[in-house]
Amino acid sequence: MGDYKKVAHLWELEGASERLQLVKADLMEMGSFDDAVMGCEGVFHTASPVCEVKSNPDAVMGCEGVFHTASPVCEVKSNPKAEIVDPAVNGTLNVLLSCEKNPALRRVVLTSSSCAVRTRDDIDPAVPLDESSWGSVELCERLGIWYALGKILAEKAAWEFAEAHNINLVTVLPSFVVGPMLPHDLCLTVSDVLDLLKGNSEKFSWHGRMGYVHIDDVARCHILVYEDSTAHGRYLCSSTVLDTHELAALLAQRYPSLPVSTRFKDHYEMPAYAFDTSKLQKMGFQFIGVEEMFDDCVEFLKRRGYINF
Repeated sequence: MGDYKKVAHLWELEGASERLQLVKADLMEMGSFDDAVMGCEGVFHTASPVCEVKSNPDAVMGCEGVFHTASPVCEVKSNPKAEIVDPAVNGTLNVLLSCEKNPALRRVVLTSSSCAVRTRDDIDPAVPLDESSWGSVELCERLGIWYALGKILAEKAAWEFAEAHNINLVTVLPSFVVGPMLPHDLCLTVSDVLDLLKGNSEKFSWHGRMGYVHIDDVARCHILVYEDSTAHGRYLCSSTVLDTHELAALLAQRYPSLPVSTRFKDHYEMPAYAFDTSKLQKMGFQFIGVEEMFDDCVEFLKRRGYINF
């Protein structure tokens, strides 16, 4: 499997030795996933290609469900459109091209982002944003918000493709994801939280007003909208929305022994907004609160030795 460290956390899962099988494959190599998915009823597709698009129908052949959850997040060197936006769109279409050729497919679940809803400059503070809202392509291009632009265009492309090819598509739009992680290396959101807890406010100065959601809720939401036959369309997945100053004050009070930064540079003015997640909650979904999600995140960071108190 190459670098064992990249998959070591998977073998630490309960029951892994009895039920887990790892198969080395390349999403961009035709037929690479044949053996991995043969006979599967559902596939959680969690990687997105970041280079040229090649259709890979055999990767999902025989599967009833595909979960496409990842989009490229990287340091932009010279051409943000080519490095972030195009891979996000083409990677999503690559998966859907494969799904379209699979007669056993039941449903595709695509992970988008709440930024595909909230990245706009015409928000009415009195009206919570729901799944009918779309982020502004023009605003993203003007301000260079490339990750959001990639998410917006990728999801729109997915809906167009799904409609044209009669694919049962559901999208999940999580906000800023918080909580414990399985991999030993920190993801970007947890790394940002760690910086804030250690007194570095720079990254959160750029976040402004943000929705927050527990990683477990994101996982449960994906399962719910896949298994529930009535699920349709888009689903916002966010427990709460807080200004950066509100979040910092909450964390400073909750973890007084940590040097939580409470002073921020306001890089831009973020309009006040809230999320309406009633569509998901009407399916019986209940969110984990903000205190618990950060308690779980802090405990994880403490357990891994990133912080001590």
